[in-house]
Amino acid sequence: MENAANIENRKKSNLFINLVSIVVPVVVAVLLGLPNKLDLGEWTKSLPHAIGLINTLTTVALAAGFVFIKSRKIGLHRAMMTASFALGALFLVCYVLYHLTNPANKFNGEGFVRYFYLFILATHVGLSLVVLPLVLRAMYFAVGGEFVSHRRIARFAYPIWLYVSVTGVLVYLFVYQLFPVK
Repeated sequence: MENAANIENRKKSNLFINLVSIVVPVVVAVLLGLPNKLDLGEWTKSLPHAIGLINTLTTVALAAGFVFIKSRKIGLHRAMMTASFALGALFLVCYVLYHLTNPANKFNGEGFVRYFYLFILATHVGLSLVVLPLVLRAMYFAVGGEFVSHRRIARFAYPIWLYVSVTGVLVYLFVYQLFPVK
């Protein structure tokens, strides 16, 4: 049975996770809708490439983390999942910087590929909203040594996180490599 201090800590952590899970998407939505962007220099135009690389590295780290936990290599699993979490934070910083300084790019593909892209984009965005609180809770449980709760939530968080990461790479490839603005 949990003591009062543990219950209070869990309540505070849940409140923090819930607030972050609401504030981050609201901030991103506001940034996307800003009519006037800040001018921080030309270097911000290369941020989509950094974001694509970060998503690719996150995908690799997530896959490696899965392999390591299945092989019972706990330390390596922890390292890969920590790296994935850190890459997610770096992604968010780069994403916010990009959309604070640049208008969103439009997809130039036509026909079936456009519908495929829009499906990928819609599921990517929708699931990115769902995965944030799941990942934050999975990390909270892991750091706190609550491995039963960690495993229970990771069963949902991991495949969604992996999907969001992979589709992030696909969105980058579609917009900036396969169908770039001419």
